[in-house]
Amino acid sequence: MNRPAADHRIDHYENFPVASVLCPPHLRAPIAAIYHFARTADDIADEGDATAQERLDALGDFRAQLTRVAANPSVSTADLDPRWAGVFAALARTLQRHTLPVPLLHDLLDAFAQDIAKTRDGAGYATEAELRDYCRRSANPVGRLLLHLYGVTTPQALTESDAICTALQLINFWQDPSVDIPRGRYYFTQEAQDRFGVNAADLLARKQTPAATRMVADCVAQARATMQKGAPLVHRVPGRAGWELRLVVQGGLRILDRIEALGYATLQTRPTLRAWDYAVMLWRTLWMRAAKPDSNGTISP
Repeated sequence: MNRPAADHRIDHYENFPVASVLCPPHLRAPIAAIYHFARTADDIADEGDATAQERLDALGDFRAQLTRVAANPSVSTADLDPRWAGVFAALARTLQRHTLPVPLLHDLLDAFAQDIAKTRDGAGYATEAELRDYCRRSANPVGRLLLHLYGVTTPQALTESDAICTALQLINFWQDPSVDIPRGRYYFTQEAQDRFGVNAADLLARKQTPAATRMVADCVAQARATMQKGAPLVHRVPGRAGWELRLVVQGGLRILDRIEALGYATLQTRPTLRAWDYAVMLWRTLWMRAAKPDSNGTISP
């Protein structure tokens, strides 16, 4: 699943658990291959001084390489674009051995292209449905790709995975408006701004008005509810991967706790996890071992 937002909104692709000590050893190489594919595409979309059109052109070339290795995973490294030969050589091996669902990789590229266009145009999202559709392509493929590697593919597991990944993407958004807004990235929907009476100029100036605070609090509550809907998945993913997923879920929930502790003032301040927070996460992770979903199918932290 996605890596918890934590206190590291880094410049690289952040929605992956890089193959940790909890990851099954035989899956570390394929997980790393998928991660480097996603991170490289994210760098194309977000790093350096290229223009929006140059980024879109490069991402188009990157997509063409994906199409090529998907059609012929045994392609020679010498025949790959030298800019990304290592990325696609590793991905080709993973495609051969694990028959990855390639449309999910294209969904990630679609999301990166959308990021480029939105940032270029200074555009946001009109509705919650539009924002969650973005999450469907930017975050949910991560969980589905990992579940594919773990051999967990039931409809219920996929639905719960989508909920966890969407929640983690939303948590990234709601912890980081103080960073995102100056960069021209806007994730508070127009629908939410209208509902809470948030003035657009105040939001762009990152003024923590009472209306803005109520809006952030509502966004946090929705992200928490979404995470709790997905939490039963920790009982469906076997072995060490299941333990890593427990940490991911609890990490995301702890970030929401820290946002709440800040009085939802994330237009001005980023939440930071301290040593005590990690202890709390570990305790809650151990507690989840015996937890069972309630009548609504959720697990409380």
